[in-house]
Amino acid sequence: MDVADFQIEDGPDGGARLRLTGDWTTMGLARTARRLSDDLGDRPVAELALDQLGRFDTAGALAIVQNLSQPLPKTVWRERPEAGRIYAMVEKLDRESSAPPKRAGAFTRTFAKIGLGVYDFAAEAVLSLAFLGRLIVAVGSALKHPGAIRWPAWFSQAERSGLDAIPIIAVTNFFIGAVIAFLGANLLTQFGAGVFTVQLVAVSVLREFAVVITSVLLAGRSASSFAAEIGSMRMNQEVDAMQVMGVNPFQALVIPRLAAMLLMLPLLTFVGMVSGLFGGMLVTWSELAYGPSFFIQRITEDPMMDQHLMVGLIKAPVFAVVVAAIGCRQGMSVAGDVESLGRRVTAAVVQAIFAIIFLDAVFAMIFLELNL
Repeated sequence: MDVADFQIEDGPDGGARLRLTGDWTTMGLARTARRLSDDLGDRPVAELALDQLGRFDTAGALAIVQNLSQPLPKTVWRERPEAGRIYAMVEKLDRESSAPPKRAGAFTRTFAKIGLGVYDFAAEAVLSLAFLGRLIVAVGSALKHPGAIRWPAWFSQAERSGLDAIPIIAVTNFFIGAVIAFLGANLLTQFGAGVFTVQLVAVSVLREFAVVITSVLLAGRSASSFAAEIGSMRMNQEVDAMQVMGVNPFQALVIPRLAAMLLMLPLLTFVGMVSGLFGGMLVTWSELAYGPSFFIQRITEDPMMDQHLMVGLIKAPVFAVVVAAIGCRQGMSVAGDVESLGRRVTAAVVQAIFAIIFLDAVFAMIFLELNL
C-alpha cells in the first residue's frame, strides 16, 4: 500500500494544478489531508493530475472535499471516472448535510437545566396526584367491600414493616433520649436547673424525636422495601399479569402496605417514646443522681405531658400514610430496567424523609397557633 501524497504546481489563471499520488484510502491518508489544506490555502484547483493515483475510496474523497476551498468540476476526473463518481457522491452528501448545532452558552445551558427541573417537578406532581386519586378510590372500594380484603397480606406486611422493626426503633430512640439527657444535664446544671433535665427529655422525646426518628427509620427501611418489591414486580410484568387476571394491583399491593404502616407506626412511635424516656432516665440517674422514681414522678405530675404525648401520637398516622404512599408510588413508577428500579428506590427514601421533615415543621406551626 502506497501512502497518499500530492504535489501542487502552478496552473492557469492563478489556479493550482494538483497531482494526487499513492492510495487515497482510509488506511493510506495518515496526515496528508491536513497538509493539503495548509499547502493549498485559498487557491482554487484548476487541474487534477491522476496518472499516479492508486486506490481511491470515500475517505479520500471526503479529505479532498473538506480541504479544498471550491468543489471540483466533473471534467477534472476524466482520467479516473470511477474516482469522480465517488467524489461527486461524497461532495453532494457533504453539501446537503446540515451543519452541526452550535453549542449553547453557559447561561443557556443553565437556564435549560432549570427548565427541565421545573418540568420534571411538575410531571412528578401530576403523577403523584393521579396515584393519590387511584389510592383514594381503592381505599373506598376496600371499605365498601370488606369481604374482598386480603387479610393475610395485611398481617404479613404488618409483621414485616412493624414488629420486625421494633429492635432498631427501640435502640435508636434509647440513644436519642440518652444524648438529650447528657446535653441537658451538662447545660442546665451550669445554671442550677439540672432538675429540669427530666422535662427536657420528656418533652423532646414525646413531642418530636420519637415520632420523627421512628418515621425516618421506617422511611429508610419500609419505603425502600415497598418501592423495591413493587418495582421488581413491575419489571417482571407481574403487575400487568394481575390486571389481566382481573386483580386490582392497588388492592393487592398498595392497600395492605398502607394499612400495615397506618397500624404499626403509632405503635412503634409509642415504643420509641418508652425507649427514649428509659435512655434519658438512665442518664439522669447516673449523671445527676435522680432515681427512676423521681424521674417518673416529675413526668406524671406535669399536666402538660399528656398534651405532648397526644401531639406526638397525632403525627404518627399522617407520617405512616406519607411513608407508605411514597414507597408504593415510586414502586409503581418503575420501568423495565434495573437502573429505573435503583432511581425509584432512592427517590422513595429521599422523598419520604423530606416529606416527614416538612410535615413536622407544618405540624409545629399548627400546634403553635393552637397553643398545644
